[in-house]
Amino acid sequence: MSRQITTTDTTLDVRDLRMSYGTTEVLKGATFSARKGEVIALLGPNGAGKSTTIEILEGFRMRSGGEVEVLGTDPARGDETWRSRLGVVLQSWRDHGKWRVRELLAHLGEYYAPYREPRDVDELIAAVGLTEHGHKRAGQLSGGQRRRLDVAIGIVGRPELLFLDEPTVGFDPQARRDFHDLVHRLADDENTGVLLTTHDLDEAEKLADRILILAGGRVVADGSADELSRQVASESEIKWTRDGQRFVHAAADATAFVRGLFAQYGDEIADLEVRRATLEDTYMEMVRRFESGQDEITELPFQEALR
Repeated sequence: MSRQITTTDTTLDVRDLRMSYGTTEVLKGATFSARKGEVIALLGPNGAGKSTTIEILEGFRMRSGGEVEVLGTDPARGDETWRSRLGVVLQSWRDHGKWRVRELLAHLGEYYAPYREPRDVDELIAAVGLTEHGHKRAGQLSGGQRRRLDVAIGIVGRPELLFLDEPTVGFDPQARRDFHDLVHRLADDENTGVLLTTHDLDEAEKLADRILILAGGRVVADGSADELSRQVASESEIKWTRDGQRFVHAAADATAFVRGLFAQYGDEIADLEVRRATLEDTYMEMVRRFESGQDEITELPFQEALR
């Protein structure tokens, strides 16, 4: 987060994005930006406009107003060269049931060849954990294996920006962990920007560098999980035992309090636990604030560096 931001680092620049369906205004001025190698989770209650936002950024839907640039191009005017720089993992792909996994990925890779070098098929299959299933038809795969194939389809063209819509639905715990490792490798090693939507707040907290909370058609919060939690909860809860007694204390500076605790009691302190607000706590509180009309949540200072 310390390196200087330049214009060439920007993958997404969204300003005052608006979208209406008839008389219903779904997006009412959403504004945010993102940069290369950054993983962003877009959260929000049902009907907040998450899917509409993603579809506009992908170039699948025309917006009603506002300014949008994705990899330096207005998605409404994006050509095939621009589309080749994107990766998209939808909640469900059209049926590729008759294709064998390896053949399908090799075939799709050919579409990217005129624009960029697609991934080696065997390396791609290994990266998503389908090595033992590369010879199978897609229709023979389990739900979790089909989802791994969806992810492989999304990254076969080495995208500069990857959109993930509920990417780990149907994953078992090991598959979920493998997927998280893959996303981190894409971001850290290949500088791929990632924008994902998920209802799994634990996943968002583990994966995302930044969290965007969309409510009422606007971005009402923008920052890391820790930054957002500090906006909601000014104090941390500290629990410990001493001489068999259990103690609980709230402190604005948990580190200073714990340091003082050990300075006074040393080895008498046991079962120490420090709890800050979780992302779930933060999310629920921020949505509650918005729904109750207390939506004056400003962007964090960090965002000024992205402008």
